[in-house]
Amino acid sequence: MCGIAGFISRNWSAKDLKKVTNRLTHRGPDAEGYFFDESNGVGLGHRRLSILDLSDLANQPFYSHDRRYVMVFNGEIYNYREVATKYNISAYTSSDTEVILEAFAKKGIDCLNDFNGMFSIAIWDQVDRKLWVIRDRFGVKPLVYYYRNNDFAFASELKALLQLPVERKIDTSSLQDYLFLEYIPS
Repeated sequence: MCGIAGFISRNWSAKDLKKVTNRLTHRGPDAEGYFFDESNGVGLGHRRLSILDLSDLANQPFYSHDRRYVMVFNGEIYNYREVATKYNISAYTSSDTEVILEAFAKKGIDCLNDFNGMFSIAIWDQVDRKLWVIRDRFGVKPLVYYYRNNDFAFASELKALLQLPVERKIDTSSLQDYLFLEYIPS
C-alpha cells in the first residue's frame, strides 16, 4: 500500500515532516524514509510496504542515478519492465520505483504516457527547484493536498496533513460538488 507525504514551505521543519509521515505508518510498516532540504523548505516522506523489491536498495525517498531528482511513490507500474527497455534503463534494483524516476529523468513529465498502473508520485528536482506531484489518471491511489499562503503539502491521507498547523475549514460549496459529482470541478 505505502504512504507518501511532503511539503514545500518555509514554515515547516524536518520535525513536521516526520510527524506527517509517521501518521501513515499503517500504510507502510516495512520501512520509513525522509528527505529534507532546509534551504528550499522541501520535505518528502515515505512509509514502505515492500512488494516488488524487498531489499533496502528500493527504500524511498529514491534518488535518480545522477542524484538530480528525489522521489516518493505509492502504487505499482505494471509495465515497468517494458518502460525500462524502451528508455534503456540499467536498473540496480528490481523495483518499479527506479524505472519511474529514471524514465522521468530522461523524458520528463511526458514519460507518464508510458505508464500502465496506479500511482501517486512526488518528485523534487534539486537543480531547477521544482516539485512535481502526480496522480494516476483515474485517481486509484489516494493523494490529498493543502495550499494556502505559499504553503503546499500533500499526503496519502487527510489525517497526515492535519499534523501540520493548517486551517481546518470546510468549503461547503466544494463539499456539495463532491457529494453530487464525486469530484470537485474547480
